[in-house]
Amino acid sequence: MSITRMGTGRRLSRAVIHNDTIYLAGLTADEGHEGIEEQTRNVLEKIDVWLEQAGSDKKHILRADLFINNMKYYDEMNELWDEWIPEGHSPARATMEANLAYPHLLIEIFIIAAVKE
Repeated sequence: MSITRMGTGRRLSRAVIHNDTIYLAGLTADEGHEGIEEQTRNVLEKIDVWLEQAGSDKKHILRADLFINNMKYYDEMNELWDEWIPEGHSPARATMEANLAYPHLLIEIFIIAAVKE
């Protein structure tokens, strides 16, 4: 059994690779990003970076769990998601409304992806 941890701290690892599956911890926007559009773009950019570092890309995402702090952002967030995810590579996905760790956070995304062959 092979387990690789990346970006490991006391509380969590930013990415864990087990065999050929990558698990990304929940990603939120960096400070200074305001509004659902700006935060969503920032999180999607982070996903691209972490997947690349782990040996994958967005075409290999298996599952995405999206948490937004208010469903009023659902359509706007989906516009950005639809632009970002390559056609024909949509993962299994769930979107939920949730109270996030800090009031200024509007979105958090968890990803499970396959390692590229």
